[in-house]
Amino acid sequence: MNKLLINVKQLSESTGLSVFTLYSWINQKRIPYVKVGRLVRCMEKYKRRRQGQVSNATVNREVACLKHIFTKAIEWGIVKKNPGKKVKLLRERNTRLRYLDEKEIRRLHDACTEHLKPIVTVALNTGMRKEEILSLKWKNVDFRSRIIAILDTKNGESREIPMNDIVYRTLLAAKNADSPWVFCKRNGERYGNVRKAFEGARKRAGIVDFRFHDLRHTFASHLVMAGVDLRTVQELLGHKSFEMTLRYAHLSPEHKKAALGLLCKRMVTNWSQKDRLGK
Repeated sequence: MNKLLINVKQLSESTGLSVFTLYSWINQKRIPYVKVGRLVRCMEKYKRRRQGQVSNATVNREVACLKHIFTKAIEWGIVKKNPGKKVKLLRERNTRLRYLDEKEIRRLHDACTEHLKPIVTVALNTGMRKEEILSLKWKNVDFRSRIIAILDTKNGESREIPMNDIVYRTLLAAKNADSPWVFCKRNGERYGNVRKAFEGARKRAGIVDFRFHDLRHTFASHLVMAGVDLRTVQELLGHKSFEMTLRYAHLSPEHKKAALGLLCKRMVTNWSQKDRLGK
């Protein structure tokens, strides 16, 4: 049981969830001695209670974390079945799209501490998630072909990201032969989190309502506004579903204008032909 509780705490911290919320919930249940049906009802009750306190997305992250914990418990022989399989996730309204304009990007960059600056620079120029950046190893950075290989992604599929000149120079300057991690502390250990440093930079830059993950939105938004097609943006972000990338479509009115322009040419051609036939 202690092993299960330790796993709850580790997973909660690594995923940014409330350690107290999950840890206390598991601690109150005598997991190995409770029937699966009752655990399912308990998880559903927990889900409803949390739904009135936080967003659906946060509830889903916590439920997913609990499901994984039970998966580990099965591996360790603590329980035989995973009650989480019968607990459905809530529908998320993933409509948030906060991104920085060029002036805000400069302010944030200038406000970053020395260890945070290259991390933010890579995020803005690759669209990589925070954990993808912090867990990046030198063996996955190919300076010759200028490719970053991300093997462990959120959707479980690997992807390759090209390095532009900014990322190439940033990573080259950060090269550390004494550590396998690209972004590491002086003792060679990787950063566990940069939330505090990022919040400090955000406040010094005078930027409000902005999270680290929004750097990813900033990357995608500026690509679309520069005229990059949505399919390419989908590939760079590693979105499994094109629907997730469509949130950026409104930033690119040009592709709609181009589509109507093609229709206009077709209509003019048809009318011209009819006019000639009529004569």
